[in-house]
Amino acid sequence: MTIGTSLRQLGRDLASQKLRTFLTTFGIVWGTVAVSLLLAFGQGFHRQLLKNSAGMGQGIVIVWPSQTSIPFEGLGKGRRILVDEDDVDMVRRRARLLGEISSEYQRTLKLQLGTKTLSVDTSGVLAPYGEMRNMIPKAGGRFINPLDETLKRRVAFLGDELATNLFGSVDPVGQVVRLHGSPFTVIGVLQPKIQDSDYSGRDKDKLVVPAATFRALTGQRFVDNVIFTARDVGLTEPATDEFRAILADKHRFDPGDKEALGVWDTSETFVFLDTFMLAFKLFLGVVGSLTLVVGGIGVSNIMNVVVEERTREIGIKMALGARPRAILLQFLAETIVMTAAGGALGLAISHGICSIFPALGLEDYVGIPRVSLLVAALTATLLGVIGLLAGLFPARAAARLDPVVAMKA
Repeated sequence: MTIGTSLRQLGRDLASQKLRTFLTTFGIVWGTVAVSLLLAFGQGFHRQLLKNSAGMGQGIVIVWPSQTSIPFEGLGKGRRILVDEDDVDMVRRRARLLGEISSEYQRTLKLQLGTKTLSVDTSGVLAPYGEMRNMIPKAGGRFINPLDETLKRRVAFLGDELATNLFGSVDPVGQVVRLHGSPFTVIGVLQPKIQDSDYSGRDKDKLVVPAATFRALTGQRFVDNVIFTARDVGLTEPATDEFRAILADKHRFDPGDKEALGVWDTSETFVFLDTFMLAFKLFLGVVGSLTLVVGGIGVSNIMNVVVEERTREIGIKMALGARPRAILLQFLAETIVMTAAGGALGLAISHGICSIFPALGLEDYVGIPRVSLLVAALTATLLGVIGLLAGLFPARAAARLDPVVAMKA
């Protein structure tokens, strides 16, 4: 029997069972849509969570000096640890696992533009701070560079909402403002970003100046925070231990004293999100797969009906010399064709839904779902297995019929 003959026979069989065929195909389509959309939305949600969490910076460690809680070398507990710029330079020179590092000084200062006066959270930082904290400037501007720090330039980088509140629709770059009574030139404005977490306020409302300029302006000597990254995100924990050990040696406190330096390792957040989303996507995949299995059971049922209705035909074919293997392959092929048709329609529907979803404006909440090649391949593989299993038992039943008994049916 040729492939064309088999397909024509399948068409006649399905046409004779219109309602059953529709419901069975709908089950396959629905199952395919469920699997692909659940995985696509799960992946989109995962990407959006990572994007939101990376608004503050990816893989950074925030350290703030605190008080000792353990006596060490004859010194009592409760000593205040004070870290200055020389300590930061020392860590930069001695640490082997360090990537980038920046001190951060913080204070609320008065910002003036004409008759407008605002109290603004101001940070004094080093050049690497911008990249570590994902503070990307809009086109036409820039972040603080090493020369600004060396020359103690009076330059300022503004958060996007701060710039809007201060300048409105006017481009702030090149404009002069007064900070703490001194003139500063605006060199850049933050490109708008999503930021789900912070440790001292959202970046959109901040003003950033060079650390050396900040110290000269305010007279502040000791840092409020130190921000750093490891050479590799997998080395974040040992890099943090190394940082703590270097400062412990300088300031004479126990390296095991977790209270002497407060530490927030943001890389742990990403590890948690990856683990959580893996479990979440596995759950979604299992739910969708079960839906697809239900559709496969429907395919198996309709093929059993087809075998019963074609019992006489099968008997005649076998009496004329058709081998059981040919009968088996015929029914398997028909099952796989029906499953493939439902799967292709389901994937097309899923792709269409994912294509129009961005227009709904929900990206900030659930991300953008995409039916990736991996999702399509997994769905197609699952469909193939279900189609094979769904058709195997009816096909085996047809191939095992006794030709004499079948022709009398």
